[in-house]
Amino acid sequence: MKKIFLALGFCLLAASAHAGIISPGCRYNGIPLYGKVKVVDFGEDFRIRQVDFGEDLKVKETDFGANSCGQWQFVDFGEDFKVKFVDFGEDFSVRWVSFGEGL
Repeated sequence: MKKIFLALGFCLLAASAHAGIISPGCRYNGIPLYGKVKVVDFGEDFRIRQVDFGEDLKVKETDFGANSCGQWQFVDFGEDFKVKFVDFGEDFSVRWVSFGEGL
């Protein structure tokens, strides 16, 4: 019985260690990382940090048709998700690119 609880605890620990990682389907916590994005100071869906290298996601800003991984169209309303830019404590990091957006 003790082994079962130990194994269950290990599985839960392993699952929580992977919670919040960007999925191969370009989702974070079930939300697609493309589309219309609103920048906010509070009430964000994600906290993101801009980096020059070692990013989790490469992002390309688009004016319309942001429908694939890493394509973001910044809007004031009608957003698909909200982000807050931070210097630390981020959910994931991004690097701005002109092409080659995505994971």
